[in-house]
Amino acid sequence: MLSRLTLRIIAGTVVVLLSGCAVLRPRQGPLPPAQWPELGAADTAQAEVPLEGHALGQYLKGILALAAGDQDVAMAAFERAVAADPGSAMLRHKLAGLYVQRGMLPRALEQCQAAVGIDAQNVENRLLLADVLAAMTRYDEAISEYETVLALDPPNQKARLLLGILYGKQGQFERGIAVLSRLTEIDPNSFLAHYYLGRIYAAAQDLKAAEAAFQTALRLNPQSEPALIDLALLYELQQRPDEAIKLYEQALQANPARAMVRRRLGGLYVRQRQYEDALAQFRELEKIDPDPQDTRTKIGLILFETGEYDRAATEFSLVLASDPENFRVRYYLGSVLEETRSFPRAIEEFQRIPPEHEWFVDAQLHVANIYRQQKKLDEAIAAMERARRLKPDEEELLNFAAGLYRERGNLERAIHLMQELVERHPENDRYHFTLGALYDENGQRERCVELMARTIELNPDNAAALNYLGYTFAERGVRLDEAERLIRRALAISPDDGYYVDSLGWVFYQRGEYAQAIEQLERAVVLANDDATIAEHLGDAYRRVGRALDALRVYRDALSRSKDLKQADRIRAKIEELQAASRRGGS
Repeated sequence: MLSRLTLRIIAGTVVVLLSGCAVLRPRQGPLPPAQWPELGAADTAQAEVPLEGHALGQYLKGILALAAGDQDVAMAAFERAVAADPGSAMLRHKLAGLYVQRGMLPRALEQCQAAVGIDAQNVENRLLLADVLAAMTRYDEAISEYETVLALDPPNQKARLLLGILYGKQGQFERGIAVLSRLTEIDPNSFLAHYYLGRIYAAAQDLKAAEAAFQTALRLNPQSEPALIDLALLYELQQRPDEAIKLYEQALQANPARAMVRRRLGGLYVRQRQYEDALAQFRELEKIDPDPQDTRTKIGLILFETGEYDRAATEFSLVLASDPENFRVRYYLGSVLEETRSFPRAIEEFQRIPPEHEWFVDAQLHVANIYRQQKKLDEAIAAMERARRLKPDEEELLNFAAGLYRERGNLERAIHLMQELVERHPENDRYHFTLGALYDENGQRERCVELMARTIELNPDNAAALNYLGYTFAERGVRLDEAERLIRRALAISPDDGYYVDSLGWVFYQRGEYAQAIEQLERAVVLANDDATIAEHLGDAYRRVGRALDALRVYRDALSRSKDLKQADRIRAKIEELQAASRRGGS
């Protein structure tokens, strides 16, 4: 088993020279293999003492300077000692260690190579050389040196640990697992071996083995923050949020100021829709985050999600007060204002997002939607076209544009855009359906029938197309048997769709089967509730069977609901005819 002294040497090695080590530098989160820690060496003492007088004096001066914490004086003294006794591997080793601590890796490498050249069998010299090579990202050479160390000193657990870590960092997962697994056999209580073994398994996507290794590491050191965090991340990958939350909470008990943990825990709470818990984490994060703008943004998004729009707007506004060019947050603020129907302010915020920003297109779509709600279709089209200039081939933009032009009454332009979509995506049944409906609205019934038939070929379960084609035949009084088959197929998919039920009723009406028509149309009125056309159909059926009072009642209801002037005039004429007939009958 590794002694406490050996563990301290390893810890010193990694802290001094391995920037980014998750185990020994707990303020950094776990990293992917490409970012695993650089490897370095400890300042290890050797028994050899220089024999040359001047070198000995400089050596002792360096030792005293180190004891006093003066590395500059120590380094100068050791440099003079090496100059006086260049054949001393111990002096070069000592000087290399000081160079490492000062970040002077090329000089450290030079001294390490000289020390190994003088004493090639010295394990400490080779171990320091391996550490420096790893720190300089010369991984192949470092691995070779670590392997040489193990050949010279097979029980050397430090070399085995660092070699395994380096294999993992390079993505040589099988070799890393083999080396570290052997270390766990040699020393089953090696926390570092189990922990890094877990990280390599995780990087190799063997999540079950990674979980087992992390759990073993935590049994050896239950309060290890990096092991708690890495296992929590693993649980997140496995879609086990409750277990991840418990581990993050445990990590925060050990270190409440761990910003990364609060950030991930808050994110988990958001995904679990535990918004109050998420807010609590992000509020705490604000206190410890040196740059709280991202945290404040997350708080604003949570408030937005929970419908607290005024508070969300406040958070976003605070972010923008310190960072006016944070256009992502400006987009969020515009969205909040849009939700509260503060349309002029929302448009102002969206329009401040510049065209070169990634959120510009989405912002312009919001502007277009606001103008659309206000029935300002020219302004809506202008905003939509600004978005299309940047993304002319975007499918959803083309679809949205076609809808706007249709509402504006420019059916030719709408048809042209949908035709473009159909040509680009000839297998998309939804685009064929929309184009067919536009042709119908434009009075091109035969083209409509062709497109609806093609839509059904592409997707036999497109209930809307089945109903549309069936109703088209029923309305024209043609191919009524085929119309019934199409509509019944639509109803098999959506049995409670009031519009489909109305279509079936209208087939019966056109056949003169008025009792069956009334049965279906009465049900359609209940299902569709406020549709004037369905109510008019029912009135027509009542009228056909002589139920004039019922027809009048339904017509009046349809008239009150109708938003189409032509339809309103038609219904009004039917009411007047019934009233006139009633007066004649009464006289």
